[in-house]
Amino acid sequence: MKLALSDAIWISDKRRNLLLLLTEGPRNIDQIKAALNVNSRSMMPQIKILKDWELIEQQGEFYILTDTGKLLVENMQPLLDSLNVIEENKEYWCKRDLSSIPPHILKRIGELGHYFIIEQDINHLFELPKEFTENIPKSRSIMSFAAYFHPVYPSIYSEIIDNGSQLSLMFTRPVFNRMKEDYSEYLDKILASENCEVLVCDEQINLPTITVTDWFLYISFFDHTGRYDHKIVMSFDSDALRWGEDLFDHYKSSANRIDK
Repeated sequence: MKLALSDAIWISDKRRNLLLLLTEGPRNIDQIKAALNVNSRSMMPQIKILKDWELIEQQGEFYILTDTGKLLVENMQPLLDSLNVIEENKEYWCKRDLSSIPPHILKRIGELGHYFIIEQDINHLFELPKEFTENIPKSRSIMSFAAYFHPVYPSIYSEIIDNGSQLSLMFTRPVFNRMKEDYSEYLDKILASENCEVLVCDEQINLPTITVTDWFLYISFFDHTGRYDHKIVMSFDSDALRWGEDLFDHYKSSANRIDK
């Protein structure tokens, strides 16, 4: 009995991995064996199944994706990437409130790629993680949204301006008011800088913070009870930076710029 198309793709790791491999270009059997760490005896039946479904075809000694194969793999890759992201830290993601991420960006969460989770030691909860403070100076373009106030932020912003980096800051109204009332000197410096823009978002965003630079992505989420547990997702993957920038721009589209 012929396998269903979905089974032909998903049931076998060998078939799925071969389809993904062929997105990189034609491969002969020796290249397939080396790349997937398989032997001919185990691989040839899988190749036959994919050929029967016309997902791959053979041209001389090389195997390539058909147009149908390309279509399916292009749609398969984002799902696999999302599964990998969630599977790596299932307990973390299953407890997150992701409601503030719009659907068209949430479905691309697999673009976080090779990320890691920073969990602050209880004795350092009121300090910024060293992973953040050590990498901010390396960044030349910085976009940062904050829905809560951290007393270290004003001095960090000041240092960024002194370094000549481009800085786009977005605050919720309460955070901006706190800056204006208690850190007016820093705020005046930020507003006076030609390299900085300040925006205020009056819409409710259930996201504690996101910072995306040309170097890294740094983002945290509330859990389903609305609690902030100081666990932060960080990634240096280029796709993750693009994902973070798109999320920041989404929030920015409904924010108001503060004039100098």
